[in-house]
Amino acid sequence: MRETPAAGADAPSGSRGAATGAGPTALVRLDAVTKRFPGVLAADAISLELKRGEVHCLLGENGAGKSTLIGMLAGLQQPDAGRIEIDGAPVVLRSPHVALAHGIGVVHQHSVLVPTMTVRENLMLGAGGSLWLDRQAAAARLAELGEVLGGAIDPEAPMSSLGFGQRQQLEIEMALRRGSRVLVLDEPTSMLPPQAVARLLDRVRGLADEGLAVLLVTHKLREALAIADAVTVLRRGRVTESLAAADLAGAGEAQAADRLLAAMFGSEARDAAAPATPGKAPAGPGGSPVGPGDAPFSDDPAPVLSVEHLSTGPGTGGTPVNDVSFDVRRGEIVGIAGIDGHGQRHLAEAIAGQRPAAHGRILLAGTDTGADPGPGAGDATDLTHLPVRERRRLGIRYVTDDRLHEGIVGSLSVAVNLVLKQIGERPFWRRGRMDRRAVDDRAHRAIDEYGISAPSPATRAGTLSGGNIQKLLLARELADEPRAIVLDKPTYGLDLKTVDHVRASLRGFAAAGGAVLLISTDLDELTAMCGRILVLSGGRLVGEMPNTGGRAAERVGELMVAGPA
Repeated sequence: MRETPAAGADAPSGSRGAATGAGPTALVRLDAVTKRFPGVLAADAISLELKRGEVHCLLGENGAGKSTLIGMLAGLQQPDAGRIEIDGAPVVLRSPHVALAHGIGVVHQHSVLVPTMTVRENLMLGAGGSLWLDRQAAAARLAELGEVLGGAIDPEAPMSSLGFGQRQQLEIEMALRRGSRVLVLDEPTSMLPPQAVARLLDRVRGLADEGLAVLLVTHKLREALAIADAVTVLRRGRVTESLAAADLAGAGEAQAADRLLAAMFGSEARDAAAPATPGKAPAGPGGSPVGPGDAPFSDDPAPVLSVEHLSTGPGTGGTPVNDVSFDVRRGEIVGIAGIDGHGQRHLAEAIAGQRPAAHGRILLAGTDTGADPGPGAGDATDLTHLPVRERRRLGIRYVTDDRLHEGIVGSLSVAVNLVLKQIGERPFWRRGRMDRRAVDDRAHRAIDEYGISAPSPATRAGTLSGGNIQKLLLARELADEPRAIVLDKPTYGLDLKTVDHVRASLRGFAAAGGAVLLISTDLDELTAMCGRILVLSGGRLVGEMPNTGGRAAERVGELMVAGPA
């Protein structure tokens, strides 16, 4: 069993600290914990141990029970049966405060920081010590984090101005500063570029070597095999595979990967392996392989979506964009690469109409509004000052990276969320009232077509897993014949099977003539999906790479690190 993965930057440089030698001590033990929700057995007699000095990886597809298990460790939920032991004694983690008091620090996939407060104020919340009250010490630590994340962090900036990757790193710092002995990390690398992934995994390995017990929840199989001292696989709420340090040490990487994939997906493991196995291209629509040389690239010179010298003003959501220009053609998927927080959100929201443009223009070809298209626009419509609803009517769609807080209204049903951006419009509203039959018909079609796992259209959207919420967003945004779609990190935190489904949906949209702008911090995703990749750094476009020749990821990574000239 190798201690680094077959490819590149997903590997930590250190070695496993607990894979050899005397057996480590269990800090936390889950003994047949069970949790039920209405109509769902979310955790079915799950048992596992988190040991001092070990990195324990938790794998499973969306809806497998990982979030429920994390919730019980965090004190957000209590098991209906079974028990949790800490240092060999049974405990009741009846609240997050109690969990923290027992030394359990949890960094959730979706940030729990307060967006309206500053970075410094968030770091002071519940710190339990004096570090973050010391302005100089706080500034020095933030400077160190800035080096890891590829940009300085202003301690007085509102938390909402940081990218998701930056927020995750700050939450890890907060957990460590509270004196955590057990660190639970939910998808901590999903928002980071390869260089930052390697540094973070090195740090996680170091924390385990110092005696912490780490539970790392990830969908990246190579990542798990690179760093894990033990692996547990959940499927439909049950443990289907458990590999201890000795099992991993005695197995080859291929053998371990096969066992884990079979445990995650059963008979579907062969299909699920396609996007995850190094050297294999993910399957496209109809099962045909799609590799870097086959990514959608349009020879049609006429653009569908044009961004001309676009700049945005200062505000929340990271770095403003400055003089950005590019086109997306019919049938093309164009990628935007960059370290999280370097202007991606400003760009996406400006195109969608959720953020005003300070300078420049956004054009959509082949539309007819009856209005003056603007000088030099040809047959394209100038969208720059149009409201969101009008842009949507003309065919612009946007899928946010904050699917839980911005993408849906969790308290509303799946059916209503699917028409959330068409409230008051026919055929879903008539004479000021919602047509329930029309809304439910749309929901049934979307659930079937996109494989959304929901008991019924009336299910509250907030109860769905992350993967199913993402399917809901795609179903909503790809409905009613859009012409161009902008997606920010569309597969963040999704399991392999759902990733494949999302990618196939986007390829199908492009193959039908749609234009796709795909923003991602995952270079593997960009090289698998895009014909061209643009690099955004410090709010500026610093390069464009055709996705040919097999070295696109390397060249893009170099531009991301180099930054603007």
